[in-house]
Amino acid sequence: MLHRKLYQFSAERRPVWVFLRDQQRWIEEALVVEIDGDLVTLRYDATDDDEAHSWEESVRLDSIGAVSTRLSYVCRAPGEELPMADDCPEAERLSG
Repeated sequence: MLHRKLYQFSAERRPVWVFLRDQQRWIEEALVVEIDGDLVTLRYDATDDDEAHSWEESVRLDSIGAVSTRLSYVCRAPGEELPMADDCPEAERLSG
């Protein structure tokens, strides 16, 4: 199942957050570049003391403890209202 999801995220070019069990750390907002057998290649950016670095790291599939991805996000700038759809179907409207 994990193998299939990683292929899907790779094809969609969606950023993923990966937890590495053996190193007890998260890789944040990585792209799945390649899957070759049980080796997964991830590409991500990191900042360190005012320097930005780009990394490409290969990890074994069995060392991945969790993978998550962002479904959506909403900008919460002060004073901005969330966009509303007037044409939303009645069955999907929230009563308030």
